[in-house]
Amino acid sequence: MTRYPLFGLLTAILGALLLSPDTLLMRWAEMDGFHMLAWRGLLAGSIFITLWFITRQGRRAEDIANLKRPFGLGLITCQFFNATLFSLGVSIAPVALVLLGVASVPIFAALFAYIILREPTETKTWIAIGAVLCGLSVAVFTPENGHVQINIWSLVGALAGLGVAVTLSMSFVLIRHQKTAPFLLAIGIGGLLSGLFGLLMTGLGNMTDGNIGYIIFTGTIILPISFFLLSFAARYTHASNVSLALLLETVLGPVWVWIGTPERPTPMMLFGGFIVILSLLTYLIVMRRQK
Repeated sequence: MTRYPLFGLLTAILGALLLSPDTLLMRWAEMDGFHMLAWRGLLAGSIFITLWFITRQGRRAEDIANLKRPFGLGLITCQFFNATLFSLGVSIAPVALVLLGVASVPIFAALFAYIILREPTETKTWIAIGAVLCGLSVAVFTPENGHVQINIWSLVGALAGLGVAVTLSMSFVLIRHQKTAPFLLAIGIGGLLSGLFGLLMTGLGNMTDGNIGYIIFTGTIILPISFFLLSFAARYTHASNVSLALLLETVLGPVWVWIGTPERPTPMMLFGGFIVILSLLTYLIVMRRQK
């Protein structure tokens, strides 16, 4: 990690850049949340399990045994809800709000590290949590006829993004706590289960509706490669640097959607997003300097 920090940071940036147009392709697919969940979960889950099968020759029995332990089942559960909440959130709310919620991963990771690993949670973490929640609260308000009202769908989307952040950060802490965790197998099974859940809700006869080419591209190319690059980067640079790189998706994802669709953020959403990104950026820079 200390020998190649620039390589790790560049790898994380590449992964974040590749991930950034994901939500635009989801919009172009013109599918509902469960429909997208079915395709993305089944495709990405199958690829992760295939990668596990190829790369873990001779250790598959050990991985399967570890998968039955609490941390293995926890990883599967986290991946299931991560995939489910993201697809449903993007389908019903502005992309910007969902990604702003997802961007709070490092803060929730600090909280779970305190709960599970007994690592101290410093005052600046609590301040950052408050600032992020404040920014999200501002973002879900919508100006209307000179008054500011709560947009329910925006609120649901922000909560879905926070749910994704919670499950992602929990999975990161579980992996750190149990280094023997079969990560590829667990997220593959979690992805498949989420895909089967989406298929059950959508129905097999409706799977060809929409522009399936876009969603197939995200499930087979964007999701596996980007998450592999981000995970690989963590071996060579600090997690705070990876989190900094992930802020690129928070910024660029809504821009891609803005360019490719009629979806436009409201002034309150932009202001709230500014508060969230500035808070996270300050927090991550302070954490990196401290380390």
